[in-house]
Amino acid sequence: MSNQHYHLIGICGTAMASVAGMLKAKGYTVTGSDENVYPPMSIFLESLDIPVRIGYRADNLQPRPDIVVVGNAISRGNPELEHMLNEKIRYVSMSEVIKEQFIRGRHSIVIAGTHGKTTTTSLVAWVLEVGGLNPSFLIGGVAENFGSSFRRADSNYFVIEGDEYDTAYFDKGPKFMHYLPDTAILNNVEFDHGDIYPDIEAVKTAFRRFVNLIPQKGRLIAGVDSPIVRELASQAFCPVESFSVGGEGKWTAHKIELNQEMTHFTVFCQGVEYGRFVTPLVGNFNIRNCLAAIAAADSLGIAKDAIKEALTSFKSVKRRMQVRGVVGGVTVIDDFAHHPTAVRETLEAARQKYNGQRIVAVFEPRSWTARSKVFQKEFESSFESADYIIIAPVFHSHRLRAEDELQIDKLVEVLRAGGKEAHAIGGADAIVEHLSQQLRRGDVVVIMSNGGFDRIHEKMLKALEAVMRNA
Repeated sequence: MSNQHYHLIGICGTAMASVAGMLKAKGYTVTGSDENVYPPMSIFLESLDIPVRIGYRADNLQPRPDIVVVGNAISRGNPELEHMLNEKIRYVSMSEVIKEQFIRGRHSIVIAGTHGKTTTTSLVAWVLEVGGLNPSFLIGGVAENFGSSFRRADSNYFVIEGDEYDTAYFDKGPKFMHYLPDTAILNNVEFDHGDIYPDIEAVKTAFRRFVNLIPQKGRLIAGVDSPIVRELASQAFCPVESFSVGGEGKWTAHKIELNQEMTHFTVFCQGVEYGRFVTPLVGNFNIRNCLAAIAAADSLGIAKDAIKEALTSFKSVKRRMQVRGVVGGVTVIDDFAHHPTAVRETLEAARQKYNGQRIVAVFEPRSWTARSKVFQKEFESSFESADYIIIAPVFHSHRLRAEDELQIDKLVEVLRAGGKEAHAIGGADAIVEHLSQQLRRGDVVVIMSNGGFDRIHEKMLKALEAVMRNA
C-alpha cells in the first residue's frame, strides 16, 4: 500500500531522516516530529517535502498514522509515544522498517565493527556504483561521491552501515541484527558504548550473534588485525575473506606510500599480487577499509579495473578527516573520532599526511564512553602524534557521577609529563580565543568530537580570518 502514512518520532537524527527520505521515495506519506529541528536536517527534510512538527505532542499523531517509527533516542514519557501506546497504533523501530521495506529480498551488504563503518560503507557503495551494480544504500554520514546519506535504487544490492548500538526502547538488541547480511564486513571489535555493554564479553556476544546471521552461501569479510574478529571469524558458518595490513590474511596490503596527497599500496590475494591501488584516504586504518571494500567487491564479481577506479575517485565522508577550511596557512580539520583508538589513528593519519607540520589536537569527550573514566588510561596514549593538545570539558558532565567521569586534569597532567604541551580549556569559545593567538602558518588543527561541539569549526575559521585582517 503506497498510500500508507508513516510518522517518525525523532525524525531529525541522520539515520531517521534518511529513512524518512527512502519511505517518501517509495511513495508513502511521511511526517515526523523532533524537539531539535535545525539545519542541516531541517533543510534536508524540507527539500523532500516532509512536514516536521517541532516538539512532541499527542496531536502530532493527527491524522492517525498507519505506522509510527520510534527512534532509538525516544523513551517512555514522550507524549507521542504515550499516545501511540494508549491508542494501540502500530509501531516499529527504524531498523525493522529498513529490513522489511528495503532489505528483504535483496543482497544485503552490512558493514559492522567498532571503527571505520561509515567510511567503509561509503566506499563499498561507491565501488558497487562504479562496478555497475547501482546499489541502494543507507550510511551514517553524507557520502561525498553521492552527496547523500541514502539512496533507493532499483537493484538487487543494498549497502548499509551496521550499528551495534541498541535499536529502540522496546528492542535493546543491536540494530545490525535486523539487516539480514549476505555479505558482512567486520573491520574490528573493541570495547565501546559502555552505557549498554557492561564489558568486552558483552560486545563480543553481540558481534558473535551478528556473524551467526550470515547464511552458508554468504560471505564474511573479516579484519584479522583485530584479535576478536579473528576469533569470531573462526566460528562463522560461511566462507571467510580475511584481510590485514602487512600481516596474515587472504587479502593483504604492502608497499604503502604517500605521494602527492594520494596513498599508493599493493594488494596481495593469497600471496599473489592482485594489483597496485591509489586512494586519497590516509592512514593504515583507511587501508584496512579499502581492503575490506576490495575483498567484498571481488566476491561480488566486480572487475579489478572498476575497483581501482572507485578507490582513486573516492571522496570520503563528511566529518571524517574533512578539511573545513584553510586560513592564513592554518588547516582546520573536522573528525568524528571519539574512541581512544580512533583518536590515535586519526592523529597518526594527520601526522602522515602533514609531515613536518605542527599537529594541534582539540578533543571533546562527548560520547557516553568517552565521558567516563573507562578509557582514562587509553586516552593518555592516544595523542602521541599531536604536538599541541587541548582537551575540552566533559560534555554534559552533570549526567555522570564525579567518580565515574573522565579526569581531564589528570589526563593533561600525564600528557605534560610525557613531554606534550597540553591544556584543559573550558568550551568552544575559550578554545577558539586561545588558539587564534597561538596558531601559525603551517599548523594543522584536528578537531575531534562526535557532536556539533558548539560550531567550533566555523568559529575557529572566523577567528583566524579576523586575525588575518588585523595583522
